[in-house]
Amino acid sequence: MTESDRKNPKKKSLFPLVLVLLAIGAVTYAIWRTETSPRTDDAYAFADTVSIVPEVSGRIIEMKVRDNQLVKPGDVLFQIDPRPFEAALNVSKNQLLVLDKQIELTQRSVNAQALNARSVNANVEAARANAQQAADSLKRIEPLLGQGFASAEEVDRARTAQKASQAQLQAALLQGQTAVAGIQGVDAIIAQKSVIEAQMEAESLRLEYATVTAPFMGRVTSLDTKVGQYVSPAKAVFTLIDAEEWYVMANFREGDLKDVRPGTRATVYLLSDTKRTYEAEVDSIAWGVNPSEGNSLLGGLPRVSKSINWVHVSQRFPVKVKVLEPDPELFRLGASATVILHKNSAR
Repeated sequence: MTESDRKNPKKKSLFPLVLVLLAIGAVTYAIWRTETSPRTDDAYAFADTVSIVPEVSGRIIEMKVRDNQLVKPGDVLFQIDPRPFEAALNVSKNQLLVLDKQIELTQRSVNAQALNARSVNANVEAARANAQQAADSLKRIEPLLGQGFASAEEVDRARTAQKASQAQLQAALLQGQTAVAGIQGVDAIIAQKSVIEAQMEAESLRLEYATVTAPFMGRVTSLDTKVGQYVSPAKAVFTLIDAEEWYVMANFREGDLKDVRPGTRATVYLLSDTKRTYEAEVDSIAWGVNPSEGNSLLGGLPRVSKSINWVHVSQRFPVKVKVLEPDPELFRLGASATVILHKNSAR
């Protein structure tokens, strides 16, 4: 024992107490830190992906991209042989030209038939008037035959005139129906034109689909197709990873999710460069997971495991965190990450 310790024995007795207080403070701070800023390294980078599937079938004649290349919206990815679609479009264009000429000639005929129809309508009205006059004359003369004021010959002439005028009326009506049918004949040809125009629009669209472009800025991945490969809408050519919006899927214990909601601020680290941090915010929280143990239904009855877990392990729920300013050179789909949530803090 030193001379100072003999003079001040309380100094030695306080040292263990200070160590205990420091340990309690450290534990308290760790618990507080865990409660307010839960952390997990069970996380990975995630981005939306799109399978690039052609809208039309054909043979690839030009591949504009390579695997893992970064492409911008509108960049040509690959070109399908457009010749079959161009040929079909040219056939429809020629059919449309022929139909236009046919419509022009038919329209001239229809115009003439329309004039004829107006003339025939006038004849119909005249024939109808003659028929009505002949019928009226017959009605007046027939009663006079019994009274001796009209001869049988006059009655016969009136009957003959009435029948003749009726026949003329029927003939005029048939001519009118024929003229109307001629006018309506061009409508069917115009309807055919509408069908061909719709067919041309569809063929133009197929020709446009022969050139496949990027829908957004992304990374090409899983490209194992070359020029000469026959492709169809039934199979994807490769996958495009969205390079503009990145997320981190982090699995947090259920006890850490209290007071965590969409918009809660977060900090993200990537294992590839732990010195850099990225600001982020909670996008959404999963509402369910498939438990690996516990009760399940078997034949409509609950099945309970016979084993007892003495140590209860908390369930983990995926939390989708949106990275605000991701580095496109570091973020890769599935990259390991660490996420820290800042409870009661939102952007």
